[in-house]
Amino acid sequence: MERRDMLKGLGAAVMGTLGRLRAQATAPPKADDAPVPRRMLGHTGERVSMIGLGGYHIGTSQVSEADAIRIIQTALDNGMNFLDNCWDYNGGESEVRMGKALRDAYRQKAFLMTKIDGRTATAAAQQLDESLARLQTDHIDLLQFHEVIRMEDPDRIFAAGGGMEAVEKAKQAGKVRYIGFTGHKSPEIHKKMLETAFARGFTFDAVQMPLNLMDAHYDSFEKIVLPILTEHKIGVLGMKPIGDSVLLRSETATAEECLRYALSLPTSVVITGCESMEILQQALRVARGFRPLGDEERAALLAKTARAAADGAYEPYKTTHGFDGTFHNPQWLG
Repeated sequence: MERRDMLKGLGAAVMGTLGRLRAQATAPPKADDAPVPRRMLGHTGERVSMIGLGGYHIGTSQVSEADAIRIIQTALDNGMNFLDNCWDYNGGESEVRMGKALRDAYRQKAFLMTKIDGRTATAAAQQLDESLARLQTDHIDLLQFHEVIRMEDPDRIFAAGGGMEAVEKAKQAGKVRYIGFTGHKSPEIHKKMLETAFARGFTFDAVQMPLNLMDAHYDSFEKIVLPILTEHKIGVLGMKPIGDSVLLRSETATAEECLRYALSLPTSVVITGCESMEILQQALRVARGFRPLGDEERAALLAKTARAAADGAYEPYKTTHGFDGTFHNPQWLG
């Protein structure tokens, strides 16, 4: 099959999924006390909340531990069951706080995801065990390789003695249920990671990437990676729907418009940071009353954001090293 024909076919698959989402949106917006709608996580059979709680913000010094625990438990009480985290967020504080929030019956309500940076088997195994201890759990529902942002990362992870060896052993031991990867730098790196896995007969359960109004115009994960994930029924984890509020500085879209755009893509879950109860309630409100964007609404939003998005100025995670924890701390890679 010619490359052009293949891309057309993949694009058609994405548009078909979008059409199904729109067709399902016949009911009026849900009441404030309605549960958060759930979607299928790729081929796993798991159903996760269409919007998920980001782990970075709940561990910052601007948020008290008590408030962080309250945000996490309120999210779970309201049906937002997908929890994001990472071994390196805020020196481990994000996982520590989430672990405290998940005591008692709250762990049973959560689909818990965290990430590790280790590219070697030794580093990956050590980081996973530290995460399990901080999160006060005996298993992670979805473990992901974090910051796949270099072209050499896929080969390092899948090499003999690489991180994948440790993660697959952990899965066999019951410490991990599903395996994925994340990255925010380039869709071509994501594509290489997927192709490296396919060449070894391995299909990831989920992939996390930026999906937002700016990404649609510049070095786009939506255009390059999303069709591949849809074709292979891999769970789509959208992140940075508002770009840590950087996108809002463009004054081209509101927070709710940004969330609706990301949720209208064929995502399993859209992960958003909630450093306050007010922001959490906004996310819950958008999810409960969600209706996919119509063609005219989508076109209008893309037209409004096109000029601002053209050079990646509002996506610094792609164009700078400011968001690259492992660039500043290469020892985390092992």
